[in-house]
Amino acid sequence: MVRRTGRRPGNPDTRDAILAAARAAFAEKGYDGASIRAIATGAGVDPALVHHYFGTKDKLFLAAMNAPIDPGDIIPEVLAGDPDGLGERLVTMFLTVWDSPAGKAGVGLLRSAVSSEWTARLFRDFVVTQVLRRVMGAVPMKPEEAPLRVSLVASQFAGLALVRYVIKVEPLASAPREVLVAAVGPTVQRYIFGELPAPGPGADAG
Repeated sequence: MVRRTGRRPGNPDTRDAILAAARAAFAEKGYDGASIRAIATGAGVDPALVHHYFGTKDKLFLAAMNAPIDPGDIIPEVLAGDPDGLGERLVTMFLTVWDSPAGKAGVGLLRSAVSSEWTARLFRDFVVTQVLRRVMGAVPMKPEEAPLRVSLVASQFAGLALVRYVIKVEPLASAPREVLVAAVGPTVQRYIFGELPAPGPGADAG
């Protein structure tokens, strides 16, 4: 008799309960505010069982999102080249993923995020914590500037995804990938490395 190796598949009801608790916790508290312990409590299981099924908090978040890819698998390659070409490589990565079969799941998530604040919170955290934070963490920048730079890059990619893949405005919707990389890459590069405008008078007024 051949003995099976590896982790047991486990009880699907338990796994589903953990995922449901994770989605609720991430949507309510955000990625940073939701803890494995709180998610385990919501699912009625021991925290060790959450780690057994999903490993890390990142992996649990990706599973809760039904994410078509793990950004951690592809971002290191983007970061490996010359910093002067980082903007173009980010746009190339973005378009490559969204033009692939995995992009269909991304379109579904984006459509849902537009109409549901619950999904929007999850999608927003996915973009910031799993993609942009990984990139920005490897790029030297002033800590006080990082949130704005991350938001600017996110706005560029969100707009590109919405116009090209959801609304499908021509000619952008069918433009060759290299055309968009050449057009959008320098803007993303400027958001990451360029000078930021100083706040105007009264910018902090409530």
